[in-house]
Amino acid sequence: MDRMVSERKVDPALVIPSPITGRITARNAAPGLFVQPGNAPAPYSVADISTMWMLANVHEAQIPRFRVGQGLKAKVLAYADRSFEGKVTTLGPSVDPNTHRVLVRSEIGDPEHLLRPGMFAIFVIRIAEPVQATAVPADGIVHEGDGTITVWVTTDRRRFTRRTIKIGMRREGYVQVVDGLQPGELVATQAALFLSNALTSGQRS
Repeated sequence: MDRMVSERKVDPALVIPSPITGRITARNAAPGLFVQPGNAPAPYSVADISTMWMLANVHEAQIPRFRVGQGLKAKVLAYADRSFEGKVTTLGPSVDPNTHRVLVRSEIGDPEHLLRPGMFAIFVIRIAEPVQATAVPADGIVHEGDGTITVWVTTDRRRFTRRTIKIGMRREGYVQVVDGLQPGELVATQAALFLSNALTSGQRS
C-alpha cells in the first residue's frame, strides 16, 4: 500500500502472502469483491492438511483408559494396507445423553495428503504398553449358572477337569485369563459348553 501511495500507481496484481503454508481449501474471491482486513468472508481459506483431525466417539465406560498424548494408529478404506500414526489431543468435556459416548479428537499425520475430510476410519489407541498374558479362545469360556466362569482342562485330550478361572480383557476372539490357568495348559474350546451341560445333566439324573 505504501508503494502504491508513493508511486501513485495501482498495480494490476497485488500479492498477499499467506501467514501459513498449506493448500487453498475455499475460495470466495471474485472480480469486484471489496476486501478489508477482518471482514468476512475471507477471499481464500488456507489450511495445513499435512495434519488431519480424527473425531471418534468412544463409550463412556472407556473414559478412564484415555488421556491426552496417547499414540494411535488409524486405517481408512481407501488405503486399507496403510496405517496412519497420530495422537490424542482432546477429550470431550461431556457425555452425549443419547449415545452415552464421549468425543475424542486426535491429530493424524498425513504428509502425503492422502486423507480426505469425511472419511471413515478404524483406529486403535494404545492405552498401555503391550503385556504378555495367558489367554484362551472365547469358545473355551463357560459362564456357569452360579456366576462363576470355568474352562475344561485336559492333559491327554481324553479326560477333562472343570476349573474355575478369572478373566480380563477380550480381544480378537481371545479372553485373557488372570487367575486359575497356567501357560501351556490345554483347554477344550468348541466342546466346552457341551461338557458343562453334560456334567450338569449327569448330576441332575
